[in-house]
Amino acid sequence: MLRSQANWKFTYNELDGDTRFNQDLDLSPLTGRLLFQRGIFTKDQADKFLNPSLEDLHAPALLHDIEKASQKVRQAIDNGEKILVYGDYDADGVSSTAVMLEALRELGADCSYYIPNRFTEGYGPNEQAFREAKDNGFQLIITVDNGIAAVHEAAIAKELGLDLIITDHHEVQEQLPDALAIVHPKCSTEYPFQELAGVGVAFKFAQYLLGYLPEHLLDLVVIGTIADLVPLIDENRVLASYGLKSISQTKRPGIKALKAACNIEGSITEDDIGFLIGPRINAVGRLQDANMAVDLLLTENPEEAEDLASFVQQLNQERQKIVADIAKEAEALVEAGDTGENVIVAAKEGWNEGVLGIVASKLVRKYDRPAIVLSINTAKQQAKGSARSIEAFDLFKNCMEIRDTFTHFGGHAQAAGMTLPIENVEVLRERLNRIAGERLSPEDYKQVLTIDSTIVIDELSLDIIKEIGSLAPFGMGNPKPLFHLNSEPAEIRQIGSQKNHLKFVFQHKQKQLDGVAFGLGDLYAKIASRSALEVVGELQINEWNGKQKLQIMIKDMAVNTWQLFDYRGSRHLGKQIPAELFHESLAISFQKADAQQQRLPAEISPVLFQKGEVEQWRQEGFDSIILLDLPDKIEELEYLIHHLQPRNIFACFYESSGQYMEVIPSREDFKWFYAMVLKRKYFKMDNEIEKLAAYKGWKTEKIKFISQVFFELDFVKIEDGVLTPHSNPSKKDLTEAYTYQKKQNRLKIEKLLYYSSYNELKAWFNQHMVQSGSPKEEVSYGL
Repeated sequence: MLRSQANWKFTYNELDGDTRFNQDLDLSPLTGRLLFQRGIFTKDQADKFLNPSLEDLHAPALLHDIEKASQKVRQAIDNGEKILVYGDYDADGVSSTAVMLEALRELGADCSYYIPNRFTEGYGPNEQAFREAKDNGFQLIITVDNGIAAVHEAAIAKELGLDLIITDHHEVQEQLPDALAIVHPKCSTEYPFQELAGVGVAFKFAQYLLGYLPEHLLDLVVIGTIADLVPLIDENRVLASYGLKSISQTKRPGIKALKAACNIEGSITEDDIGFLIGPRINAVGRLQDANMAVDLLLTENPEEAEDLASFVQQLNQERQKIVADIAKEAEALVEAGDTGENVIVAAKEGWNEGVLGIVASKLVRKYDRPAIVLSINTAKQQAKGSARSIEAFDLFKNCMEIRDTFTHFGGHAQAAGMTLPIENVEVLRERLNRIAGERLSPEDYKQVLTIDSTIVIDELSLDIIKEIGSLAPFGMGNPKPLFHLNSEPAEIRQIGSQKNHLKFVFQHKQKQLDGVAFGLGDLYAKIASRSALEVVGELQINEWNGKQKLQIMIKDMAVNTWQLFDYRGSRHLGKQIPAELFHESLAISFQKADAQQQRLPAEISPVLFQKGEVEQWRQEGFDSIILLDLPDKIEELEYLIHHLQPRNIFACFYESSGQYMEVIPSREDFKWFYAMVLKRKYFKMDNEIEKLAAYKGWKTEKIKFISQVFFELDFVKIEDGVLTPHSNPSKKDLTEAYTYQKKQNRLKIEKLLYYSSYNELKAWFNQHMVQSGSPKEEVSYGL
């Protein structure tokens, strides 16, 4: 058995595919089921989802305060007032800034932008920046992707005589800022959709200001919408769909140069934004002033664009190294037990504040715990950092319960940023760990994989995979579908220079499905041949040299029945079985335990089978046993298997004496030997056994065995190494001799356990296993 690493959440049933629109839209039952699970139940809903239209965007006028904000902007333009767009340093904030600037410039505004420095100013509006804006002649400030928590700064703006318009999408806190206008979906009771990204809100405001839908800005909108991980449903799906088309054909020199730096050619996907373009834009603000990123998006000069893109690329590479170094140090703190058991709170002086969110994400993935990573500044006596969470732990809600711990705090359910006094770091660690300990169960800490459907290889085709692709763009709220497959792999092998990935071939009849599991190479030794493997993954088409093949990208796997690993006769178990498995398993010898030591890693000491120890082994919870040699009595093994119920059995039966392949001498052999002894009247065991062995072509062990059987039956006597016959022995059958019986029993055990086929051996073990539960009830799913 191989336990899954995540909780598998089966969310479907057989009726899910029974939708009315399958035939109307010419969809496969599988695609119909996927739409059903996304809350799409009618033909109209399905048609809108599969064919996003700009006409489905909601009217910007429904946003609260947008008319008041628009009037102020037009008034400022008419009066020649200077307008400052106050942005943020991440990809959403940068793209929001670019969108708002383009719209204002198109309207003829005297405008500029300001993005605070992450390290010296932090996130969002700050008093000093507002005062400098006033000194520089600005009369109107428009925030994009920030400002909803700027209560103090809004008061400062009013005091300074600055007009303040806030456009934001972050969680609304207890008190709203006293601004001239707040354009925010979550402050707009009439607006139908509350999950726009910051750039989405900026786009809606730009649309209202311009009086038409500015499609030329969609190549900017898509960057923040996808990079900020907002749900790709409703309006966001429309903006992302059209935005991907727009950015694929963009004429902007900056985006074209950025695509070249990412080696992106042709159509851009959501993955290209999320894993290539977004991180590079983010890298600028993580390491220095983010102005360069805005300039890159807005420049009209191709040469400047190439220079900026090249520098952004260098910053991204530097960012990757910094992240790796800090992550290594943070992991060391976790391993040392210095960060908390339920929620990781890692803090250290000198860590770069700009990358702590990425480090927190790495810790969450590695340890399946919410993680807060803080950089300590002793000069300011404060700690500042970022947090990421697991699905079961709402960071925003839980941290707001201990809001007094922080100087500044803001974010979402799964991501947040905060500043706090140094002395509160331990307070934060203690309070959050207590809250998590009270509210989370052990299963909550495991990643959840929501499975959309169980697939059968025969039902798959390239056309169906392409049809599933029509559900893109995928992201939050519309994740890539995950599929469950139960199949015995025809082939498993490790791939990669470090053997850290797995490649599978699944086959049924004439159809083949390849499988790739990145980062799961260490599971190779934990999957027995001919095991029915259950995998969860994403279906895709792999194209190589013009040939297309079906492929499943495996996220997790499990073997939901006990497994038999066949290492019978192996002399080098230490090389074939990883040391990790030896440490997780109970190595058992039925013979003298230390006789097996030469086959095992030096630090492994096998235990000698004793019936009275089995209950203790069971209580210690050993999932796996390594059977090093054959028992003298089959009943011993039967008892062990029946009571221990191991999930994995490593059959490593081997004996150094080399008695395998020997059979019991025939009755003709016994007759010949006895006749020879009667004729000669004696047989010298020490002097003549080698000559007889050579003459008959027998092994010396065979002669010794025959002699011992005759001795036990009292047909001969042996004194001082000389065998002589009895003159008048009683009539007895060969099977009455203990040695003969022992040999017979031994051969039966060898035939059963050593010479049997894999299937025969597994069938025998199955007879002594207590079968319980069906596959979906097994604890390996964590359900």
